[in-house]
Amino acid sequence: MSGKRARDCAQDESPCAPLHRRLAGEFLRFLIVGGINTLVAYAIYLALLGLMRYEFAYAIGYAVGIVIAYLMSAAFVFRKPMRKRSAFRFPLIYAVQFLVSLAVLRLAVEIFHVPQWFAFGFAVCLTIPITFVLSRWVMHST
Repeated sequence: MSGKRARDCAQDESPCAPLHRRLAGEFLRFLIVGGINTLVAYAIYLALLGLMRYEFAYAIGYAVGIVIAYLMSAAFVFRKPMRKRSAFRFPLIYAVQFLVSLAVLRLAVEIFHVPQWFAFGFAVCLTIPITFVLSRWVMHST
């Protein structure tokens, strides 16, 4: 935002209100979708923990979550049509998030001895803002 635009917004909220409301609505919908998506991924993670190492259980749940996140982000969060370009770019966001989340998960479990079933939450909470910004950028770019 330019300096003049920032001053205008500070003095009078009306020029900025539509953007703020749109962002707030998108972020709220992003949190709702993220909550649903996280519950599905977590359920898959828990179901697979008894069958495989936690890293693999996490990866499978995460992959399912990417598909759900894209479909719901296009239709509900950002209300944009699904396009090939965004469909190809969207998983890249989650590849970055996956690597950051997996590092947090491993640190929590291996270094800080957080129970495996609880460490998942740390990974999710730390990546929410980054994921929203990147998702919004991908879905709104043409």
